[in-house]
Amino acid sequence: MEAKWRWVLICAIAPVSWGATYFVTRHFLPDGAPLWSAALRALPAGVILLAVARRLPSGSWLWKSLVLGLLNFGAFFVLVYLAAQLLPTSVAASVMALAPVALSMLAIPLLRQRPTAYMLIGAVLGVVGVGLLVGLGASRIDPLGVAISLLALLLSSLGAILSTKWRDDLPLVATTSWQLVAGGLMLLVAAIVVEGAPPAMTSTSVLAYGAISLIATAIAFLCWFAGLRHLPAGTVGIIGLLNPVTGVLLGVLLAAETLSVSQCLGLALVAAALLLGRSSHRAIPVTGARTELRSGSRMDHVPRAPRG
Repeated sequence: MEAKWRWVLICAIAPVSWGATYFVTRHFLPDGAPLWSAALRALPAGVILLAVARRLPSGSWLWKSLVLGLLNFGAFFVLVYLAAQLLPTSVAASVMALAPVALSMLAIPLLRQRPTAYMLIGAVLGVVGVGLLVGLGASRIDPLGVAISLLALLLSSLGAILSTKWRDDLPLVATTSWQLVAGGLMLLVAAIVVEGAPPAMTSTSVLAYGAISLIATAIAFLCWFAGLRHLPAGTVGIIGLLNPVTGVLLGVLLAAETLSVSQCLGLALVAAALLLGRSSHRAIPVTGARTELRSGSRMDHVPRAPRG
């Protein structure tokens, strides 16, 4: 039981740090360069982890790194920025809050995991809670923005599931670094082609980029992928609800924002969702799976892709 909570807490580092990036981006990073911001976030983080791992991809990981780098970082970061331009922040955050549902559904065919009733109830409560928390406004919603946000959700969820399915005995630091470098290089090319020269930098923005790259990317994704190795996908998705919660709470604590009654109710629902998601003792395997997949254990018998 203690080991399960340890992995929950480690995994929670990721969405909490991602939620903090909203505040840092809004107050300390230059405007008008989303692709450069994404590239400067992903590529340095990948280089740092690669220097730590001191290992280059080989065999099947040559193409797996490209696929996962595109899904988890390259395409995802671009789509998130496009959605942010077309949708109110509250709507975009609420769409991404569907991650527990997406991860649970994708885990059925790809990981042979069937979500428990606790996970499903927790996912529904979490989605409703995030909707109340971020405050769905009455402004007109751009359907293209919703479609882009849903695509971002699908690609990131698929990337998370494939990261679990393709895991092997290679060090987590190495496989994470390969994804970040691949995704960062894709973003760098897109930034040069679309936005031209990089934005002007101040000492404050350099420090902000460094913090986001090291903490909210390198360390955060290590924790996220570690959670995916040791917890059911649906549980990890529910933990991800801490992302918008952190953003709202930092706004209250550091930017003098206030919470309405409905937002307080949303916080309570998200907290209940986290507890329900954690209350699941096991992820029920789909009929025909090789072995029972228990939450909090290494899923050593999950079918893996052939090694190159």
